[in-house]
Amino acid sequence: MNRTSIALVATYDAAVTLNYGTRTMSVGETIKVRNASGGSIDHVELNTVTARIGALRLRSVTVGGKSTQVRIEDQTIVVPLGGTLPNRASTRIGLTLNAALRADLAGSNWLFTRFNGIVDANRWLPWVSVKRLFDRPNHGDPFFTASSPRLTVRITTDRPLVIATTGDRIRASGLTQTFEARNVRDFNFTASPSYRVSEARVGATTVRLYSTSGYPASTVLGYATDAIARMGRLVGTYPYATFTVAESAGAYGMESPQMIWIQGGLGGSQLRWLVYHETAHQWFYGLVGSDQAYQPFADEGAGDHLARTVSGIWRSSTCATGRLDLSIYQYSSACYFETIYVQGSLLLQQVHDRMGDAAYWRAMRDYIAARRFGIGSTAALLTNLQAHTTVNLRPILAPRFPSLY
Repeated sequence: MNRTSIALVATYDAAVTLNYGTRTMSVGETIKVRNASGGSIDHVELNTVTARIGALRLRSVTVGGKSTQVRIEDQTIVVPLGGTLPNRASTRIGLTLNAALRADLAGSNWLFTRFNGIVDANRWLPWVSVKRLFDRPNHGDPFFTASSPRLTVRITTDRPLVIATTGDRIRASGLTQTFEARNVRDFNFTASPSYRVSEARVGATTVRLYSTSGYPASTVLGYATDAIARMGRLVGTYPYATFTVAESAGAYGMESPQMIWIQGGLGGSQLRWLVYHETAHQWFYGLVGSDQAYQPFADEGAGDHLARTVSGIWRSSTCATGRLDLSIYQYSSACYFETIYVQGSLLLQQVHDRMGDAAYWRAMRDYIAARRFGIGSTAALLTNLQAHTTVNLRPILAPRFPSLY
């Protein structure tokens, strides 16, 4: 059949040995997969950046307890199921692998590195996805992943490390720490022997900041708590009991459900905007996933509009007005951010002004609630906005999304 789907329900259990000193990682992973796609599939596609920047070496792969031969295509492990898996049927995939952390921040290495005394591990755990090219002319996110109802990861380290993760730590014994997450679409972490932890409360949510000496901890913690509280009032209450903010090894900010990375060395409006922007991804990409590679507007445009609304940081774009319906592979490095983020935010502000404040944010809340822990899209987002107003939005939207109008 040569068919797979993003509509698979998977739970993950992983045992990790992380050697901070040698920058190496070994992983044993079990994935329980249920087919919820509505039709049969004959293979599963798993995303892991270690296939491109982590010197991935698969030691074994099994399906239903039987060894199988897989293909590694770009950042995707293609796992044949040895036949078809009917709709609603389940199977179990087992993987053991080795990977090596990078030692710098060049290119995309910052996603999987140990640098400045901090381990960054993003999209490292093989995860149900569909194939997307890793190489792109910018720093867009080349990912499309499905939400998992449950995940458990046990990390054993070669020395005492403070580990910040998606989800929460549920156990610790010696050098082994166990983390659990529910309703997340990836599992990222940072780790350092030098982390200090500070925290604050926002309603029922605990916000924890992991940082090293010299980091503007109180400032970042203040921005994060304010963002969680005020964004929750606009688009729906933050759904998790904890929210983690971690100082990363450097380069760029990054989002993960329940967690964001904010690098050191920033200040002023740049730092403020970044904390609010990454926090906004808890809703746009976290609660409602989307194809980040082919439809970046669905999470970056919507998330950035939420961030700029709450932070009050607005500016004009330095690039010519462009389309907002292209993939990350079609924007230049110079104009990807300026088009999708900045112009995307300004376009949604036009929509907001035409609809009115109450109608616009009601539409956003309804969009998120209807697709909670599921998948959305640019088309679904724009259709939902139009459904919440009698004002014709087509004159605003059609020139920027010609493939949809």
